[in-house]
Amino acid sequence: MSPRTRRSLALFSPLAFALTFGAYAGDLPAPPPHPTASATADAAPSTPAFEAARARMQTGMSTPYTGDADLDFVRAMVPHHQGAMEMARIVLENGADPALRQRAKAMLERDQAELDWLEGWLVKHGQR
Repeated sequence: MSPRTRRSLALFSPLAFALTFGAYAGDLPAPPPHPTASATADAAPSTPAFEAARARMQTGMSTPYTGDADLDFVRAMVPHHQGAMEMARIVLENGADPALRQRAKAMLERDQAELDWLEGWLVKHGQR
């Protein structure tokens, strides 16, 4: 086999595989649904608090893009850090592991500093 033929086969092999076996992927059964929470998790007061924090963070991060990478980054990072702070508070209110509670407190302080900086950037750039 010539080097050119080998090179062509090497380039097209992944494509041929995907085209051949990808056609059968639609025939595979769907995986079983993943439960969102166990009975124990449903009973824990932290579960609805985490779910609400995550929903607020995801909604906040779903702002339309402006085309300005700097602004888009900062606008997404504000709710990201707010969500992280909210989750840290949930651990401080409900968590039992002393080391994790200490880490959550440190993260809360660090994320507040990040949030303050990001908010300042928005003000400086006329976005607040």
